[in-house]
Amino acid sequence: MNGADLDLRRRTYAFMVDNGRAPQAGELGTREDVVVGWRRLHDAHALVLNPATDEIRMLNPLSAVPTAYRVHAAGRWWYANCAWDAFGVCAALHADGRIEASCPDCGEPIAVEVRDAKSDDESLLFHVLVPARHWWDDIVFT
Repeated sequence: MNGADLDLRRRTYAFMVDNGRAPQAGELGTREDVVVGWRRLHDAHALVLNPATDEIRMLNPLSAVPTAYRVHAAGRWWYANCAWDAFGVCAALHADGRIEASCPDCGEPIAVEVRDAKSDDESLLFHVLVPARHWWDDIVFT
């Protein structure tokens, strides 16, 4: 990743954190230049674009679209891409938080408080169906 791509990545994340939403390409520079940079970042697995629109889908651990994993941290609600990323939201924002989701097996609601980078419920398990080496085969499904 070159310096320009690193700067674009930093500005993209900063916009999301400052505004609580993913930027549109034109909000960070000329639309064409930003989209070309985002495509390079997508190819480097530094963010995930919607292939049909070139809009941001994921700024890991943050999701730009609603998901079943909501996190209250740093004074606002965020969507995470998965249960693992929900904890990552608190870590990325250097903030305590509350994660709300539901059990994918039985549908029961789950709420977890995160304080000082630790869960208040150490009994919870996180299971990933896809082996790590295949996550990027279809990161949205994973």
